[in-house]
Amino acid sequence: MEKRENLASRIGFILLSAGCAIGLGNVWRFPYITGKNGGAVFVLIYLAFLVILGLPIMIMEFAIGRASKQSIGLSLRTLEPKGTKWHFYGPGAVAGNYLLMMFYTTIAGWLLYYFYSSIIGDLSGLGTAEVDAFFGDLTSKPVLQVFWMVVAVSVCMVIVARGLKNGVEKVSKIMMTCLLLIIIVLAIRSITLPGSSEGLLFYIKPDFSKISEVGLGTVLYEALGQSFFTLSIGIGAMSIFGSYIDRKRTLPGESVRIICLDTFVALMSGFIIFPACSSFGVEAGQGPSLIFVTLPNIFAQMAGGSLWAGLFFLFMSFAALTTVIAVFENIIAYWMDCHGWSRKKACTVNFFLIIVLSLPCVLGFNLLSGFQPLGAGTTILDLEDFLVSNLLLPFGSLLFLLFCTQRYGWGFDKFIAEANEGEGMKFPRAIRFYCTWIMPLIIIVIMLKGIWDKFAPMF
Repeated sequence: MEKRENLASRIGFILLSAGCAIGLGNVWRFPYITGKNGGAVFVLIYLAFLVILGLPIMIMEFAIGRASKQSIGLSLRTLEPKGTKWHFYGPGAVAGNYLLMMFYTTIAGWLLYYFYSSIIGDLSGLGTAEVDAFFGDLTSKPVLQVFWMVVAVSVCMVIVARGLKNGVEKVSKIMMTCLLLIIIVLAIRSITLPGSSEGLLFYIKPDFSKISEVGLGTVLYEALGQSFFTLSIGIGAMSIFGSYIDRKRTLPGESVRIICLDTFVALMSGFIIFPACSSFGVEAGQGPSLIFVTLPNIFAQMAGGSLWAGLFFLFMSFAALTTVIAVFENIIAYWMDCHGWSRKKACTVNFFLIIVLSLPCVLGFNLLSGFQPLGAGTTILDLEDFLVSNLLLPFGSLLFLLFCTQRYGWGFDKFIAEANEGEGMKFPRAIRFYCTWIMPLIIIVIMLKGIWDKFAPMF
């Protein structure tokens, strides 16, 4: 078995963990969810839920990783009381990582294709109908989609194969730095567009009457769900990075820094999208089509549109690829920790495995489009996304929460001792009751509401 690596630096841990959390949930889902739920007032509620729900669970997942010094495949077994069965979730969490990659790699491929198309000018000068047709043309061609999916998988797996310090950490630092610089440039450009002020006000000035328009229950649930799913918690994707760090710093302080980076990217995405949509008279709450149809239409009308479109899709590609790299590292670490494989063997086998597993998502838009698993108009991607977002992430987070707070698990005292070791912000003992009893109820409500919303219309 290869000697287990550690991260070279604290900044590497923060940027790598933030890169895992920062993904399509921030730069795609957050703006359109904000757009359809009232703008600034939704953002305030979202930020509150991020602190009271996302932060404690992130700390717990890091603590499980750091205490065990192992991937999720073994960490629960290492920390659980003798005779208990918490470790049964280990393989389930790893399966969740594979399931996430079964559709995430396809979307990452789309983004790389749009970046390439922007650079060579294929998106410039297109009318609205032509931009619509461009995306439809992409999804109707399985070979084209497979090619770009394989490019995304190849780039990320080569980086992971280079090792933790020389591959994953080094490249993630570069990608995250570029991502943060590009998003600031794009936000400044969008805010300075003529007619952008209305969209800007919608985004930064809370209008509480919007809550009654949308419905308080809907706004609360959407904000709760977004705060929960944006952090990639529940499938061990965070605990693996906890297993690579030392005990010089407390976990609450590091988690706050990671969440601040994650939130910064989400908020800046709004500063790109809402002023641009306002400037060109476009509805911002349009859902999945926002990135691949609405925004390319806006770029096509802007001066220097090819440049701005290229920068935007490069930024989007970095956001997707940093997540793919982080999840790949978690998968590879599982095979190294649990089965004694070398990094090279684990990367080679999983390169081909993930490509094969990604094919149903690609084919779901063309050859298998007749299979509509969640009702008329749905695709295999919709099914895979639902299984991860509405079932595995909340279920895994609930399990980690119970493991860290219940005496039949690792227990609150052991968790808090691990979380608070080192210099920095401490996890408060005063919220033990909240973590033990209130938070599990919140997560159960999220799960049940997600399942109800998906299946109730079918009956």
